[in-house]
Amino acid sequence: MSQAYRVAVLHQGGPVPAVGGVIKPFKPGGDGLGYTDSGADLAYNLRKRGESAVTPVPDPVPTRDADWSFPDTISGIRSAVFEHGANVLWANTTLHSSHALVQLRSELASRGVRMVGQNPLDTEKFEDKEWINRWLNGQPGLKGSFPRSMLFQKGHAKETLEGFGVPAVVKPIRGRGSHGVTLANTVLELHVAAERLLAESDAILLEEYCAGEEVTVTVMPPGEYTIVGTKSSYWSLPVVTRFNHKDGIAPYNGIVAVTANSRALSASEHDADPSYATLQRQCELVAELCRATAPIRVDARRRGDGQGFNGEFVLFDVNMKPNATGPGRPGRELQASLTTMAAEMIGWDYRELIVNILKQARLVADVIRQ
Repeated sequence: MSQAYRVAVLHQGGPVPAVGGVIKPFKPGGDGLGYTDSGADLAYNLRKRGESAVTPVPDPVPTRDADWSFPDTISGIRSAVFEHGANVLWANTTLHSSHALVQLRSELASRGVRMVGQNPLDTEKFEDKEWINRWLNGQPGLKGSFPRSMLFQKGHAKETLEGFGVPAVVKPIRGRGSHGVTLANTVLELHVAAERLLAESDAILLEEYCAGEEVTVTVMPPGEYTIVGTKSSYWSLPVVTRFNHKDGIAPYNGIVAVTANSRALSASEHDADPSYATLQRQCELVAELCRATAPIRVDARRRGDGQGFNGEFVLFDVNMKPNATGPGRPGRELQASLTTMAAEMIGWDYRELIVNILKQARLVADVIRQ
């Protein structure tokens, strides 16, 4: 058991506030609440692995998602800590500057509560895809490593949209999975995709389409781990390559399980192409710049004709909250996440992965830095 931790998993208890007229879509779980499905996977499998995971009901049913996690509201967090005795909060939810964890920071700090997750004050900035890509693209070691892009807002002239050119990817500024992400091959498709997203938010992102191989890299924070030992700096799990795209875009895992369109690279595949190691170093730098206190996942593609597996990668999406689903509960056999698939290549199954993540839990006072 990890240092006598009593962990409570948090799910998204309601919509996230808009930032500058831009919203992050609500992610429904199996019971109509955000991330209760993956929250149940976490709490259930932590228990099965011998960890103490507290739940809002005394005898949670394995197949009933909402039995296993607490809403990330003030009342939900207080219930987890003050009524159920949790001393670690796993923030399996969308974080932002007005989040309940920020409001309760002093209370939680006074009790020595730890958390698994990012600083909500940082996360709100970093989940703005236009801002973070532009900011990172200007940092030493990352210059030129992001695709050409443009912010398009309501009221901008149509000629501005058309001037970006096609093919182009149209995506939300604060996205969730593949929600709303569209490849536009014609000017008409560009207009249709833009109008659809502008009905949800005041601004969208246009991005150069890179047609080559797509991969994703999970970066872990420094710490003590099983199998791999002590890591004094940010480090990458094996690269996962993705395939079977739909209309040029990797489909949302809630529709197509990632086990059907992704696989981790073998050591020999990785070593045969130095660009994979270069990409991993870039992703580790991203994590360092973002001051990540929990795993992040970075998506990248090669520029190319859609068939090529040659050339350098372009980073296009920094995910401060990787998908946390995993097998173990009844009916969840195919719910491995991209991070889980990568972890298996170093000898961690889903339960070993999440226990290792839990072991890196940090004091709330250290994570939520003003």
